[in-house]
Amino acid sequence: MKLAIPILACLLALATPAAHAVTPARAQVLTPVKVSAHVYYFQGHSGMAEAANRGFMSNAGFVVTRDGVVVFDALGTPALGEAMLKAIRKVTAQPVRRVIVSHFHADHFYGLQAFKARGAQIWAHERGREYLASDLAATRLAQRKEALAPWVNDATRLTGADRWLSFADGKSIAFEMGGVRFKIIDMSGAHAPDDIMLSVDNDQVLFAGDLFFSGRIPFVGEADSRVWLEALDRMVALAPQAAIPGHGELSRTPARDMALTRDYLTFLRRVMGDAVAELTSFDEAYGKIDWSAFDKYPAFAQANRLNAYGTYLLMERESLQQKRLPVAPSP
Repeated sequence: MKLAIPILACLLALATPAAHAVTPARAQVLTPVKVSAHVYYFQGHSGMAEAANRGFMSNAGFVVTRDGVVVFDALGTPALGEAMLKAIRKVTAQPVRRVIVSHFHADHFYGLQAFKARGAQIWAHERGREYLASDLAATRLAQRKEALAPWVNDATRLTGADRWLSFADGKSIAFEMGGVRFKIIDMSGAHAPDDIMLSVDNDQVLFAGDLFFSGRIPFVGEADSRVWLEALDRMVALAPQAAIPGHGELSRTPARDMALTRDYLTFLRRVMGDAVAELTSFDEAYGKIDWSAFDKYPAFAQANRLNAYGTYLLMERESLQQKRLPVAPSP
């Protein structure tokens, strides 16, 4: 699996800050936020991963049951994984038995090795194997070693799953632990090829991963925004009482708070689709667009141009596919 070279170049340029002095790694302390009877989460900072936030710019969470703890995502460095474990131990003496990975993007799984070392079983979508075997995975790790030293370093390992999940006919995978019922929901091909969500049915709480960005611009990149918009409809139909996004604050009104992600994706598709239809170059189109509805949100400066370019390429592909559709013969 290879990322288009122009997008990869933009991605690394945005994500790699200027060279900086390496400072000694300090132990990180995380404070979990209680969401419901069984559910807690950690909220990362706004913006992109950088030395200033030590890679803590995404969310993760955990569910306490009487037979053990289920974790959703492991954050973006091994040090953050260790900090999660320490924070969990302050809440419960129950061991972490299972970690479920929303998708294999660096800010959500680099902490896995800390959980693996403690004997937790890791579950992830089977398509995550494609990423781990890709050139992009190695390139991203090298970039993170530069951008997030010393919190990502030569001891950092890209950890895969113990159980790769296969979803037959799009059906969810249900399991129970310690009296708490869970449902793993396949959303693959929207934000990432291996998207999954976790529903904590007892508490009506949904871990949405990066399908939902709360209060900030989402990272789109090469995502299929058409599939992503369909996924948002499915999320709303689940009617959770609370949704924990991959980035941003917990939502107690998910249908309302998902509007920013939906509106932004819809806007990108419209303006980039118009540019493609009018045979306007990306640079010319980008410079003419009024971004004022979104440019005050966190991560706009870092992500918007890359998001727009990825959507421009997507709309080109959709246009070509539409032209290739067979035309029904005249009666």
